Amino acid sequence: MLLEGFNSFLGLLYTAMLVLAVVALVMALMVREDAYRAADKQKKSFWLIILGVAVAVNLWVPWLFLQLAGLIATIVFFVDVRPALKAVTGGGRRRGGSSSDGPYGPYNGGR
Repeated sequence: MLLEGFNSFLGLLYTAMLVLAVVALVMALMVREDAYRAADKQKKSFWLIILGVAVAVNLWVPWLFLQLAGLIATIVFFVDVRPALKAVTGGGRRRGGSSSDGPYGPYNGGR
């Protein structure tokens, strides 16, 4: 009974790692190539290959070591590359806002 619960936990863990890798791959596909160069990160093709291999390993290779390597690549993409790409492409900011807008609305200089 305990082993059955552990196996279901591992199944959930493997599924979560696969979903994260797929989401990272889709996000990497959606950003233009020049944004990677402007953010001073590796080329888009590099990240597509790394994340694609991570997805393939999670789907077809049952070795935990390789799956953890794919998880590390996915985490690096989410923590380092994606924020840099968002800063370069202007992601996360409202469209049409001015440069004096703060996080809670426009800054009007205390008027």
